[in-house]
Amino acid sequence: MPTVEIEQRQVVIIGAGPSGAIAAALLKRKGHDVLVIERQHFPRFSIGESLLCHCLDFVEEAGMLDAVNAAGFQLKNGAAFAWGEHYSAFDFGDTFSAGKPTTFQVQRADFDKLLADQAALQGVEIRYGEAIVSVDVECPRPHLQVQREDGSQYPVQAAFILDASGYGRVLPRLLDLEVASNFPLRQAVFTHVQDRIDSPAFEREKILITTHPTQRDIWFWTIPFSNGRCSVGVVAAAEHFVGRSDDLDACLRGFIAETPSLAGVLENAVWDTEARTIGGYSANVKTLHGPGFALLGNAAEFLDPVFSSGVTIAMRSASMAAAVLDRQLQGHSVDWQREFAEPLKRGVDTFRCYVEGWYNGTFQDVIYHQGGNAEIRRMISAILAGYAWDERNPFVSEARRRLKMISQLCARDAT
Repeated sequence: MPTVEIEQRQVVIIGAGPSGAIAAALLKRKGHDVLVIERQHFPRFSIGESLLCHCLDFVEEAGMLDAVNAAGFQLKNGAAFAWGEHYSAFDFGDTFSAGKPTTFQVQRADFDKLLADQAALQGVEIRYGEAIVSVDVECPRPHLQVQREDGSQYPVQAAFILDASGYGRVLPRLLDLEVASNFPLRQAVFTHVQDRIDSPAFEREKILITTHPTQRDIWFWTIPFSNGRCSVGVVAAAEHFVGRSDDLDACLRGFIAETPSLAGVLENAVWDTEARTIGGYSANVKTLHGPGFALLGNAAEFLDPVFSSGVTIAMRSASMAAAVLDRQLQGHSVDWQREFAEPLKRGVDTFRCYVEGWYNGTFQDVIYHQGGNAEIRRMISAILAGYAWDERNPFVSEARRRLKMISQLCARDAT
């Protein structure tokens, strides 16, 4: 049999989504050879449509900000929360952390393709419709087996692999790195609608998070886009779906009907797109890195969609990994645990604290508290804008203690 020639590359990135595109562009800008393998063809549907301000820091770092600014996406200047008669809004232009005052709400099919195209324009090679079927990281240069759409396969070796495969979680599956998340099993049901929202109180420049009137662990997102459409979804623990319709559209609209404030916002909506669902999305891994590889974004860990942290964590991990890998490829000694995994985890754990606080009600008590200290609101707004790594912020550096303290004060004021 003829010998199959093994393609030699410097860096292989699995996945062309936001973390893959950002990492690829950053490494290419440093002069490295980068190949991106993407299983799907772009544009393709994805959720995670409400970006945080911190995302744009990495878009800018990768030389893509002008293209994103020019794309006509819906401007986002903050986050609004509604629960019965309670309403609370946070302005990203007034935060503790010095960051960008606005960001965007995007249909991810268009946004992800834009970032991937921008990476390609910078010289990154992206191969669509190809999948990684096996990987060996025990050899001096990691070995990948790639399968084309026609079923044929070819081998690639690289100095390093970055897994940016998102929910596909390619390396965690192939290398047996997956571990169970400690978050309860939750499910999201969602769709896009022609929203026809005419309420003057509704702010298209903000994501609207709505809490169910009686079940505070059930919540909804409403994410307006610039084309008169919006993304609408409900998130609830598995037990809240028991006894509900198996028809996803009926299920989603049933939840909304139980929530008068949101039902009023969407009363004129045209429900023209079949609803989808995703469940058991919270995930974790044994390690974020290993010999010849590192995991980015959702390929490593996904918490929960409530604060739209997924794309921010993905892009932050891409920027951090690219910086460490650049030094490694130049021959410098690096410590992936100290320089990548540990600092990334600190911000993820900050988000985790507030996600847990959302579901146990303590953070909701803070969010819906009327009045309060303006400086504390600015600190919380900074976290909602994505700056969960800014340890100058006491609600980052001492997240659990500070949240416990302020939630107790809010609860006391409410009695």
